[in-house]
Amino acid sequence: MTSEISSVSDSPTLTEHVPQRDQESRELMRQALLREPRHIELVTRPVPAPGPGEVVLRVRAALTCGTDLKTYRRGHPKVPFGPFGHECAGDVVATGRGVRRVREGDAVVPTPTASCGECPSCRAGRENLCERQFEGIVLGAYADYLLISEKVAASNLLRKPSTLTYIEAAFLEPLSCVIHAWDRLRSIPVEQVAVVGLGGIGLLHVRVAKALGARVIAVGRRAERLTLAKQLGADAVVDTDHDEVSAGLREVSGGLGPDVIIECTGSPHMWVEVAGWARRGGRVLLFAGLAAGAQVAFDATRLHYDEVDIVNSFHYRPSDVLEAHRLLATGQIDVRPIISDVRDLTSIVDVFASLDRGNGVKYAILPEATGWA
Repeated sequence: MTSEISSVSDSPTLTEHVPQRDQESRELMRQALLREPRHIELVTRPVPAPGPGEVVLRVRAALTCGTDLKTYRRGHPKVPFGPFGHECAGDVVATGRGVRRVREGDAVVPTPTASCGECPSCRAGRENLCERQFEGIVLGAYADYLLISEKVAASNLLRKPSTLTYIEAAFLEPLSCVIHAWDRLRSIPVEQVAVVGLGGIGLLHVRVAKALGARVIAVGRRAERLTLAKQLGADAVVDTDHDEVSAGLREVSGGLGPDVIIECTGSPHMWVEVAGWARRGGRVLLFAGLAAGAQVAFDATRLHYDEVDIVNSFHYRPSDVLEAHRLLATGQIDVRPIISDVRDLTSIVDVFASLDRGNGVKYAILPEATGWA
């Protein structure tokens, strides 16, 4: 596989093969395709026509995220190469037969997947582990238009609150994942929490932790992200480039260590390290996933004799989506500071090249504008 980055300016814009009669009768749109690691192309293809139960959105804002960056760098076990991007908000422009929940002109925000409601996991209330969760996944948000599958349109296509911009509303999916993670921690009191890794998800965790009344310690290595974490409410920061992290965390947490460590880097080395940073009887939440096949080894003495629990969190449930929607709509979680910049769709290649170099946190990609929308 090549590691070359293709830009819109130095490689041709492609047109997908469509019968000539269809090309003449259907409007064309732009869509970013991730062909292979570090190879994005902006292609021209017909605007999709909705089938039964499906909905077509005019994308007003799409957001970059850590999952997209992982997929861009190495591929992802749950996200195939092809149409790229999954966090967005937009306007309904067409609906298929049988759609009743929305109509043309509605401003809406989807999540990329929906649970089936019928498998054993769904019946047990663990819809995030649905056996058919990724059937009908909606991908391709870096585009002018996006086809919403029947499955998602039936349950996870929500109205955009009038109080929110499209950019803010597009945080629905990542915030839903964060809300689910915090639900996994509700069985113990959380007074102090350390968030390790200050990308978009880590900063969302900082925001949610503060909203829940916890004292927050932000752990990261870039000065601008540590500063942003403070702006979002972090009470203390630990700089991994200059501080001994374990000692630093004990110092700023009263000598015992935090009640909870939330790992948001997706690094095997960090998965192992964070297990040693929580207080005795504390918890470590492994939020960021590792590459397929990765294996890690923990200090069994530390986990067993200090009763440090390892908790994993994956995806979201319908209840998490509704709670995230409520928190955004009421303004309890302000996401605006997390956006590094607003760029147009033709900049998509440059945006991911910049993210790959460690520049910026989270970008808004707008097909039709360059300011907040």
